[in-house]
Amino acid sequence: MTQQPPFPGFDGLMALSHREGVDIRPTLLRVLTDLYVQSASHTREEEQQFVELTSRLIDEVDDATRAAVRARLSIYPHTPPAIAMRLSLRTSSEQRVPQAETIAPAGAEPPTRPQRPPTEAEQRASSLPMQPDDAAQLDQMFFAAATRERALILHNLADAPLRPAARVAPHRAARAIATLHMAAYAADVENFTRELGDALILSTGAAERVVSDQGGEALACAMKALGMPGPVFEQVLMFLDPELGASVDRVYRLSRLYDRLEERTALIMLAAWRGATVATTRAKYRAALYDDERHRARAATPHSGRPAVQPGSALPSRTGTDR
Repeated sequence: MTQQPPFPGFDGLMALSHREGVDIRPTLLRVLTDLYVQSASHTREEEQQFVELTSRLIDEVDDATRAAVRARLSIYPHTPPAIAMRLSLRTSSEQRVPQAETIAPAGAEPPTRPQRPPTEAEQRASSLPMQPDDAAQLDQMFFAAATRERALILHNLADAPLRPAARVAPHRAARAIATLHMAAYAADVENFTRELGDALILSTGAAERVVSDQGGEALACAMKALGMPGPVFEQVLMFLDPELGASVDRVYRLSRLYDRLEERTALIMLAAWRGATVATTRAKYRAALYDDERHRARAATPHSGRPAVQPGSALPSRTGTDR
């Protein structure tokens, strides 16, 4: 009997780390660590898989990502010993109680820490466009994830070295927000989907997938990419689908997510949706065999039943009568 992995979706994500183009390994390591520390305890199989996946990524990410992961695992009481040794962390028996920082007087501004300038590799990675295959993997991972996993993915995409899509023009975004608001108030899902696809330059299938998503995180990203105000987004949630809008917990959860969601994260998801459409189109019209064009070209070469006569050669002799 096949056992389901405790971290679904990461098998396909690990394949992205070996592709050329966008380096998504720092994002994978951050998401994997966040998912692991969310649980108070883990089974032996979960710990073993976490050690295997993390060990393959720790030495391949930048120093900032490694420091962030080290900080998260340093305060987690059940960090695997193998990972603690790789990150030079103390075990639970060796840790001491940290001392509190000095309390600043009231009214004093907190000291500003100097920001580390980005390295050359980080600058080069931030300028790389998202490849269609990578976008399709990110799109598939997002829609297959659960609510908690989606929130972690969106949180880590804010610092991911991925190029976001361009902002929608302000006048076009304002017109789209007004149209979407009226369509949601009338519960007109068809016109809402059509206007969303036109405003964000999405295919019909991609727009329908965003609108019909039961979780609502995709719709939050789409509205954030347009710059829709928070109160208007709450009204869209309540009126677009009256059945789902009647759930107070759902509206409150998505409203809080929308407030914390950054515009850059929403634009990265928009770029992933567009790239996934390109990847699907390429796969649809891709030849079945890699050398089909070569065989087709050979088959199209004309063949004659007679041998070609070379210039200057004698004509073949005839036998029999002149007839």
